[in-house]
Amino acid sequence: MLETDSKASKVGSKPKQALLIAGILFIAVNLRPALASVGPLVSTIRESTGLSNSMLGLLTALPLLAFGVVSMLTPLFTKRFGMAATLAGALLLITIGILTRSIDLVSTLYIGTILSGIGIAFGNVLLPSLVKRNFSSNSGLITSLYSSIMAVGAATAAGISVPLAQNEAFGWRGALAVWAILSLAAFFIWLPQVWRIKKAKKHRNFMKAMKNLASSKLAWKVAIFMGLQSFAFYVILAWVPDILQSRGYDASYSGWMLSLSQGTGVLGSLLIPLWAGRKNDQRSIIVVLVLLEAISLIGLMFPQAGLVPIWVSLIGFALGGSFGLVLMLIIFRSDDSETAAELSGMAQSIGYLIAATGPIVFGSIFDLTGNWIYSLGFLLIIAFLKLYVGLGAAKPGKV
Repeated sequence: MLETDSKASKVGSKPKQALLIAGILFIAVNLRPALASVGPLVSTIRESTGLSNSMLGLLTALPLLAFGVVSMLTPLFTKRFGMAATLAGALLLITIGILTRSIDLVSTLYIGTILSGIGIAFGNVLLPSLVKRNFSSNSGLITSLYSSIMAVGAATAAGISVPLAQNEAFGWRGALAVWAILSLAAFFIWLPQVWRIKKAKKHRNFMKAMKNLASSKLAWKVAIFMGLQSFAFYVILAWVPDILQSRGYDASYSGWMLSLSQGTGVLGSLLIPLWAGRKNDQRSIIVVLVLLEAISLIGLMFPQAGLVPIWVSLIGFALGGSFGLVLMLIIFRSDDSETAAELSGMAQSIGYLIAATGPIVFGSIFDLTGNWIYSLGFLLIIAFLKLYVGLGAAKPGKV
């Protein structure tokens, strides 16, 4: 391997470290656009395909289901192919999935989404382990950088999807397909690391490691917190534009409000890991983030109060910060990079299976009631469940 846990900050030339960091950031920026580009186009896709809200919720949930299934199995791929090669394959899958999704068939829309979801799952799981192995002494800084870059990717995709779709040269399928350029570029930028980062020679038994994690209450708390955080994030990503359009705002404004939420998510993803890295106990951070989320949800429940930019900014910061924090918790609760990969796999597998229900349930509640206030009220309940679980996950300890 390029470096070991104990020597991560000392071994290796600065150019090699800089190339590795650049590769991590290029992977990170591709882990959200394939997902964030869909939400602003939900109403356009509905008009073009005739899909119901529940089926559109399924479209946004499919990547999360892929995350749930693939995340737990990711350590098996790294044991067989190595971490760097697995990440290279992930970028190819993302590219193929994005291009498949742009084919003019409803079936390929779903197939391509699944393929991209599988590729993104590998990246989600492996980046915390890669940081743990190579940057253990400054994991807060590197996590802050790559989690904020993920949020930049999401914000950009959310903001320009509608303008691209309104361009006759693109249409909504072209607006989804354009992100294949970015993922293919990342593949070639990452490719040299396949030869630089060597496969680890010794591994623990995978099944035994998973059994040990499954018996850890702390591991379960991290996993459930991950799930509840992602539940809220993907609901907002999928439905905020539609909520705003149903209240009289146009598609472009609604898309930019989603982009604003993702933009403040960049700030949360940048600041919260740095804050968490300076503390032994992260429970106070959990309280602050959940409080901000609750305030923003209450604001969105009462549109007559206005102030939409404030509410979407607050919830974006809270959810972006929560994501950055859970990545740090995976690193903090692990003794080494292999444990980090296993905990990341477990947390993201269980977490994203929980999250996969979010867009579907949220859209279905609206279908049943005809009022977004009930859907948002359900999300408020999720926020307080997240507070309870998060306080346990943020308490100092190792799995």
